[in-house]
Amino acid sequence: MSLFDSALLQRSQHLLELIYYQTEINIPFNAFAEQLLIEMRLETASHEDASHDPMHPCDLWDQSSTVMITYGDSFLLADEKPLITLKHFLDEHCEGLINSVHILPFFPFSSDDGFSVIDFSSVNESLGGWDDIQSISQDYRLMADLVINHCSSRSLWFQNFIKGDGPGHDYFYTESPTADLSQVVRPRTSDLLRETMTNKGVQHVWCTFSHDQVDLDFRNPDVLIQFIKIIRQYLDMGVRIFRLDAIAFLWKKVASPSINLEETHNVVRLLRLLIEHAQPDAVIITETNIPNRENLSYFGNANEAHCVYNFALPPLLVNTLLTGNSHHLKLWLMSMPPAQLGTTYFNFIASHDGMGLRPVEGILGDDETQVLVDTLQGFGGRISWRALENELGEAIIKPYEINISLFDALQGTTKGKDCAADEGRGIERFICAHAIMLGLEGIPGIYVHSLLATRNDYQRMENTGHNRSINRHQWQYDELNELLSTDSSHHKQVFSELKNLLAIRQKQKAFHPNAPQFTLHLGDSIFAYWRQSHDRKQSIFCISNVSDSVQEFMLSDINLATTNDWVDLISGKEMTHQEMLIQLAPYQTLWISNR
Repeated sequence: MSLFDSALLQRSQHLLELIYYQTEINIPFNAFAEQLLIEMRLETASHEDASHDPMHPCDLWDQSSTVMITYGDSFLLADEKPLITLKHFLDEHCEGLINSVHILPFFPFSSDDGFSVIDFSSVNESLGGWDDIQSISQDYRLMADLVINHCSSRSLWFQNFIKGDGPGHDYFYTESPTADLSQVVRPRTSDLLRETMTNKGVQHVWCTFSHDQVDLDFRNPDVLIQFIKIIRQYLDMGVRIFRLDAIAFLWKKVASPSINLEETHNVVRLLRLLIEHAQPDAVIITETNIPNRENLSYFGNANEAHCVYNFALPPLLVNTLLTGNSHHLKLWLMSMPPAQLGTTYFNFIASHDGMGLRPVEGILGDDETQVLVDTLQGFGGRISWRALENELGEAIIKPYEINISLFDALQGTTKGKDCAADEGRGIERFICAHAIMLGLEGIPGIYVHSLLATRNDYQRMENTGHNRSINRHQWQYDELNELLSTDSSHHKQVFSELKNLLAIRQKQKAFHPNAPQFTLHLGDSIFAYWRQSHDRKQSIFCISNVSDSVQEFMLSDINLATTNDWVDLISGKEMTHQEMLIQLAPYQTLWISNR
C-alpha cells in the first residue's frame, strides 16, 4: 500500500480543488492528488520516510550563480554532435565563471526554433542524445524549457486528436468561432482559432502563438498528469531549473482575457509544491512577457515561481543607453519590491526572443517607445507585431517586440542613428549594459550571443523567414575559436571584459541575488545603486555613466563610511577620501567596495 506525506497530499488536493473548481472532472480529487504524487515518485516506504527536508532558501543560489542562455546548436563542428561541441565551449571558455546553462528546447520540433515540440520525451537527434544532456548537467546546473502551453501540430498527440483516438485525442482546447473571444489578449497577429478537420468533423483549435503551436487543454486532468510525468523525466535527466514557457496563457475562458487567470497561478503553485518535494534544490522560473506588475504576480506569496524574468530590464536599459538618460530606469528600479526569501529576479538584457515592449507599458510613454522602435530599426532591427482592438472595437496591430542583436542595438544613440559613425562607443556601451545588469539584485542570465558580441544575422533571418532568427546565429566553432584568440577582434575584447566582470562578481557577498539594494540619485546621466551583503560587512556602490560625455560626482555624494578603505573592484583604483572628485568616462562603470 502506498504511503504519502499527509500534509503534501492535503496541500496537493487543495490546489487541485482550486484549479478545477469550475470544471467537471472524472476523477476524485484525493485520487487525482495521489496519482500526481505517484508520478513524481513521492510515495514513501514508511511513515518515517514521509518527511520533506527543504533547501534553505539562501542555499538555492549565491553570487556565483550565472546562467548562460544558448541553443543546443549555437556551435557547430564537423563530425560532432552540437551538444558535445557546446560542452567543449563551456569547458574551454567558461569554466569557473558560468555555473548554469539554459539549453533552449532540445526536443524534436516542427517550428519556432524548438518551441513547437513534437515529442517532449526525446532529444532532437541532430543535437545529440540524453547522454549528452546528462553530461552537461553533471558539470553545470541545467535549465530546460517546459513548453507547457502548447505542442506541435505534427505531434502524435495532435494526430490522435485528428483521428479521435489514442493518447492526446482529448488534450487540445477547442472553442466555437461564435464564442465571445473579444477580450483575449494576443501576442501575435494570426487568427486565434485554427479550423481543423477531424474524424468528428470540423474543430476549431485554440492557437495562442501560431497554427503549428496548438494549445493544450488543462481542463482535462490527463494533460496535467502527462506534464507531471514529463517533469519527473527531466529531473531524472539532470534538469534543475525549469523555465515555464508561455505559462501566463495556460488557462482559457470565454469572455475573459485568458491570461494570468487564477487557475494558472494555482497550477504554478502545484508544480512548485511537487517539484520542490521531489528535488529540493530545483527551481521554477516563469516566462511571462507581460506588463511589469502582472509579471511580478508570479512570485505569489513566495509559493509560485522561485524566479521571474525581469522583462522590463532589456528595453529600459537599452533605452537608457541610447538616450543617455536613466530617468525611467531609475524610477522602475525604485518601484521594484525586494524579492521575498526563497525568490529572486532573473535578470537578462538579451535572449533568443526579441526585446519585448509590453513590459514597459505604463513605464515608457507611447512616443518614447516609438522613438526606441525607430532608432533600433535604424540599427538593422526588425519589428514583430501583435493584434488587439482599439476603443472603437477596431482591429489594430501594435509593436510587440524588437528583433535585433544586443551588440548592434548599442552601436549608436538616438542623437546619431548612423551606427557606423558611433562605432567607437559601441563596445563601451555594451560593456556598461552588462556591468549594470551583473550588479543588480537577482540572478544574471547572459545570452551566448551577448557573451560573444554576435552581430545581426541577416542571412539566417532571410533563410528562415522569421525576424527572431536575426539574433540566433550559429557559430562554426573553429572560426569562433580563431576570433576569440585574435586581439583585434571585438568578439575577444567583449568576451574578455565580460569574463573579468563575472570573475569579480562571483567573489562579492554583496552581489548575492537577495542582498539588499538601494537606488542612488546622482542625476539622470548617472545610474547608480548600492548593494549590501546580508551580514552588512560589504557594501558595493555600482555607478555607471550612461551618457556619451564625461560625468562628475563627489564621493561624499554617496556617503562612503570614512572608517573603511574603498576601492573600485573593476579598475583596482583606490578611493581615498570623501572629498575626492570622480570623473566618469562615457559608459564607465565603478563597483566601489570596502575591501
